[in-house]
Amino acid sequence: MEDMTNNLMAMRHRQSSTAVAPGSLRIQHPRLRISHSAFRSVFTLLLSVYCLSATVASAQEVVDKMVATVNVSGQTDCNRCLITYSDLLWQLALQPDTPLENPSSDQLNRALRLVIDQRLILQEAEKLPTIAPTGDEIAAARNELAKAFSPPAAFQERMFRVGLTSGKLDEILDQRVRIEKYLDFRFRNFVVITQKEMTEYYETVFVPRLRSRSPGQIVPTLEEARPEIERTLTEAKIESDTDAFLDSARDRAEIVILNSV
Repeated sequence: MEDMTNNLMAMRHRQSSTAVAPGSLRIQHPRLRISHSAFRSVFTLLLSVYCLSATVASAQEVVDKMVATVNVSGQTDCNRCLITYSDLLWQLALQPDTPLENPSSDQLNRALRLVIDQRLILQEAEKLPTIAPTGDEIAAARNELAKAFSPPAAFQERMFRVGLTSGKLDEILDQRVRIEKYLDFRFRNFVVITQKEMTEYYETVFVPRLRSRSPGQIVPTLEEARPEIERTLTEAKIESDTDAFLDSARDRAEIVILNSV
């Protein structure tokens, strides 16, 4: 699960810095390529709506801001529909080496696009109760995430600064593990890498790249490099399939920006 945190859509980080305007949205998927989709606005634009009191590191009570709604199924009571400003701060806090002091509009908009993509997948994943994460899987994901922060105390400090409780962290990790398992179920189990694809990648990418990086190094044979090449091509196909899935999901979803960030 090491790559889960920002696979998704960290989600691999080709994201646009374009600001998001209230009432409309252009999302660019953070995986292999940048894509644009038109979104249907079906809710009345809500201005200056606030909810969900949260406690931050300064111990001051602040009012959380509703940022967007994401609805794939058309249900108005969807628990996963609402995205708040805290959701964006929590996303940033769980990304190592990401500043938390006065996050820029670009950072917040990238976080928003990432959270929207996560919600689109999550709403589909929750339709499959058989892939619900176990307690051990959530604990493993938490330990793996903590390893990305140095020193270890930095992980807890970042959580405290944005009001991210242990219980809420477990809920987020439950969602991320569920997303990862759904992508495996939906795409990984059906990936087939042909011998032709292996050979083409070996000759046109693997060997030239190895020679350019390490001149004079002995080049592994295709059979020796097979495991590495197969993993690379498999992940590329999963990312491409996920990108196409998200394009379709955005077209079908009701995504409304309530307040700019």
